[in-house]
Amino acid sequence: MTSLGIAPLTRFDDPGTSTAPAPPESRGLARDGVRLLVAGTTGLTHARFSDLGSHLEPGDLVVVNNSATLAAEFDGTLAGRGPVVVHAASELDDGTWVVELRTAPDARRAILDASPGDKVALKGLARLELLGPHPAAGSSPTGHGNRLWRAQVGGPRTLRNHMLRHGRPIAYGYLDRRYPLADYQSVFGVVPGSAEMPSAGRPFTPELVTSLVAHGIGLVAVTLHTGVSSQEAGEAPQPEWFRVSPAAARLVNLTREAGSRVVAVGTTVTRALESAAGADGVVRPAEGWTDRVVSRAEPARVVGGLVTGWHDPQASHLLLVEAVAGQELTQRAYDEARAAGYLWHEFGDTGLLLP
Repeated sequence: MTSLGIAPLTRFDDPGTSTAPAPPESRGLARDGVRLLVAGTTGLTHARFSDLGSHLEPGDLVVVNNSATLAAEFDGTLAGRGPVVVHAASELDDGTWVVELRTAPDARRAILDASPGDKVALKGLARLELLGPHPAAGSSPTGHGNRLWRAQVGGPRTLRNHMLRHGRPIAYGYLDRRYPLADYQSVFGVVPGSAEMPSAGRPFTPELVTSLVAHGIGLVAVTLHTGVSSQEAGEAPQPEWFRVSPAAARLVNLTREAGSRVVAVGTTVTRALESAAGADGVVRPAEGWTDRVVSRAEPARVVGGLVTGWHDPQASHLLLVEAVAGQELTQRAYDEARAAGYLWHEFGDTGLLLP
């Protein structure tokens, strides 16, 4: 993990208690009943997510992420140290896994002083052995210690089977209780692989999708399997696996050629599309691992609108938002969201940024 070397310009107070404590359905709302702040060149509008179609135009293309969320958090025992919480970030091509060790029982802090060769015992005779830091030594923003590790899985089951039996959704302690894995899936999630929910797509419902298509707004899916989102300030996002199909690439290019907008649902979709885009702005079919960081230094070439949740101060995701929407519009949107009491994090409210 490396330092970004660039920080977001958007400034706002830490959301603190302005965090959604539960899924909207547990708060008396429909899935698409969360608030939607529409920020564009003509001003700011408060709406509900179910109103999304009224703020888009026929011919616009909405691009969603079809990655499904894994039960990627489970308990273990670090030899010589005691209980830990393991977050499984991603499976690598050679069958090893990128994992993060966190303090038990609440996973509040990352454990940075593990060593190669350390072993983590899991339930059901499974075990992990830490092979080395990922992606390189000093994989914390300060360069002291390692947050992410490449680990070999041992025992009678694969790690995916272990997660099916003993895993739970990754959570960081700001929710009022644990929620089942079904609450961490979007209606588009058909390709299992994300450590954490691609949350910008969560408010969509079948009825909303039908309404969008009926009004001439296109919809297509790409895949990006998210890693863990526990980066510290200034820490770059880890490499993530993505796929942009030939059909998706063709639709994106046709939309742009027609002068309509490509609206990405989330930072994950933006990263996937921009990873498949050439310097000429043409999207080509692609799949594999991307380390692309969309920022002011490497701005978006393809995405012209963004559906997004609200990110913490100094988060790397803010760089991407600024790269799509511009710093001025991003700042106005965040100022308004804070003033109006919008809720943060995966079950929170949303924004539609149309620069």
